[in-house]
Amino acid sequence: MNLPTEILRLRIFGAGRTCTFARVPAFASASVPARALALALVLALSGCTGGPRFHSEAGGAEAAPPTELITEQLIAAEQQAYAARGNQDLSKLLVAHPPPYTIGRGDILSIVVWDHPELAAGGMTAATASADAAVAVAGATANAQQPGFVVDHQGRIQFPFAGLLPVEGLTEEQARALLTQKIAKYIANPNITLRVQAYRSKRVYIDGEVKSPGLQAINDIPMTLVEALNRAGGLLPTADQSRIALERGDLRYSINLRELVQKGINPGNVMLAPGDVVRVHSRDESKVFVSGEVVTPRALTMHNGRLTLNEALGETGGVSPLSGDARQIYVVRKTPERTRVFQLDARVTGSLAMAESFELRPKDVVYVAASPLANWNRHLSLLFPGALTNAVGVSTRP
Repeated sequence: MNLPTEILRLRIFGAGRTCTFARVPAFASASVPARALALALVLALSGCTGGPRFHSEAGGAEAAPPTELITEQLIAAEQQAYAARGNQDLSKLLVAHPPPYTIGRGDILSIVVWDHPELAAGGMTAATASADAAVAVAGATANAQQPGFVVDHQGRIQFPFAGLLPVEGLTEEQARALLTQKIAKYIANPNITLRVQAYRSKRVYIDGEVKSPGLQAINDIPMTLVEALNRAGGLLPTADQSRIALERGDLRYSINLRELVQKGINPGNVMLAPGDVVRVHSRDESKVFVSGEVVTPRALTMHNGRLTLNEALGETGGVSPLSGDARQIYVVRKTPERTRVFQLDARVTGSLAMAESFELRPKDVVYVAASPLANWNRHLSLLFPGALTNAVGVSTRP
């Protein structure tokens, strides 16, 4: 077997470089044993490796994003920047002592003037009024035709002797006092019972990963975020408690229940307003992708908005002991400004502790590069299919 030149140059496609092998003397077809040729080829190819490269859409290589080494200082800076971005002003949503319910348009009022059943609407008497608790269930009978006084589109009710009485925006106690004042001119010392029989004026909408999404009527029980979620049947196992969106008019709030509790804020103080839309996002919308030289590459769902680099590697079986390079563990993150690339060298002391503190973000890509030996093996297999197996077989043959 003869080699035409003493220096062999070979372009490794995919590695992005030209490998110049060591000086190899010309071989005669029968003067050099086959195992020596195989050994020379192995030693020559051992230095031909290439790392990952970024290319532009046109096909030419472009400046790669700078690689940022994962250190304790970088982790602290990332945590501080993330806290600053997610620090929304929720003061407008937090109400420690919610005000009482105020009457609105479309509500149905139950009004009883004791000892004067003729003033009851629709033949309603004191006896029927005492049984209203079983009938006036918020939401269930909101659209049902019920006896009582309906607040019209101008926020008024019509009551005997009092005429058109504006009650919109008043509490039950205020409306009772106003009605008492109006009919006191005709009835001496009127004893009046007034309360909301059906709540139909104020509503919120719950959507997403809850058991019973839909409309929730606001009643005399304060409609907090926790109350609304519980009325909707609670969160499903697929719900992401870190991504609850609240839309109020043109404003949009992102609520993280876990962070609220960590900050000492009671989620029960988040008060909803009429017309609010609450959407609970799914955990499947926040995934992290782990690929490269790991035991089981796959997409991972975050645990209520939290997943560390250490957890991502652990859930995929860790770095492959056969082909992975623990020095080259990358995290690729797309931000609105640019693409960022983080690198972790797992051989450094304390690197596993840093991996546990490095928080991943939704849509991050974790990539473990192949070791130089694995790259060499793959390149050789592409260039000379079966060459490595034959070389090993020849070199070990007696």
